[in-house]
Amino acid sequence: MIRLPMLTFLVSLISVAGLAQTQEMVQLKTADLNLNGTLTLPDGATGRVPVLLLIAGSGATDRDGNNPIPAGQMGSVKANSYKLLADSLSKAGVAVLRYDKRGVGTSKLLNMNEASLTFDTYIEDAVGWIKQLRNDKRFSNVGIVGHSEGSLIGMVAARQAKADVFVSLAGPGDDICEKLKTQVGKQLPDESKQEVFRALDSLKGGHTLRKLPTPYAPVRQLFRPSVQPYLISWMKYNPAAQLKLLTIPVLIIQGMRDVQVSVKDAELLKAARPSARIKLFEAMSHGLKDVRTDSMQEAITSYNEPGGPLTAGLAAEIAHFIKG
Repeated sequence: MIRLPMLTFLVSLISVAGLAQTQEMVQLKTADLNLNGTLTLPDGATGRVPVLLLIAGSGATDRDGNNPIPAGQMGSVKANSYKLLADSLSKAGVAVLRYDKRGVGTSKLLNMNEASLTFDTYIEDAVGWIKQLRNDKRFSNVGIVGHSEGSLIGMVAARQAKADVFVSLAGPGDDICEKLKTQVGKQLPDESKQEVFRALDSLKGGHTLRKLPTPYAPVRQLFRPSVQPYLISWMKYNPAAQLKLLTIPVLIIQGMRDVQVSVKDAELLKAARPSARIKLFEAMSHGLKDVRTDSMQEAITSYNEPGGPLTAGLAAEIAHFIKG
């Protein structure tokens, strides 16, 4: 059963200099910890406005769209992409709630047990936020924008919480087992690749690993024992199958220079939901900013440019969709 947490406003309106918006620091109290977020509101709006819940991608990605892994490594992100997107959407008359997932940023406890985290826990948290936004009389309709891993979380949460619209932003079209085979397979020699693929298939079958495949450190980190229960729970969900279950308007957005999620993923989602609107941005990377090429090195560089602008037209496309 989904627990319905309480949404607590920690700080009253805070004006943000130079931006047509106000912000509220918000908190979602669950049975075991408090989740912290930021609600960005259009400044001076009269009447009710639409609101979007922005769900972050995988790993330790926080409410601003950043990841604390040291700069220069593939996982590091200091792009402020979610913060910039919320700012842009608020200027277009759309409120945005973005939050630190449990275990990330300010939404964690000391000595949190990573092995107890499942994909369904993230879904429950998103459902809690959506239900509380639904009960807030300031908002006319409530939608979800899920980025990367957050796309799949958002699909399931949108159905459970009866959201009004759903936006998949650089969301995978196949299950995470196949996606990891594609991503990890590019980095490994054939002999290690097959061992890793067998390990992924074992996890998809619901079995933890007796030994870790390959001595390659980043891959061993991916398969660490404490994260295996999460991977198993994640692999139970197929994005295309989940999207078919939605009966609300759907927008699929994908960058054509994204080195982590491809146009093929967007096409898989579109095939699963033919009525969905699909929008491709020619130069957009996975970090929601324009790059000149689809090289991995340029992608890493773009992930660590907090001052760089979002892809032009991205926020306008999302705003038009939820307002329409």
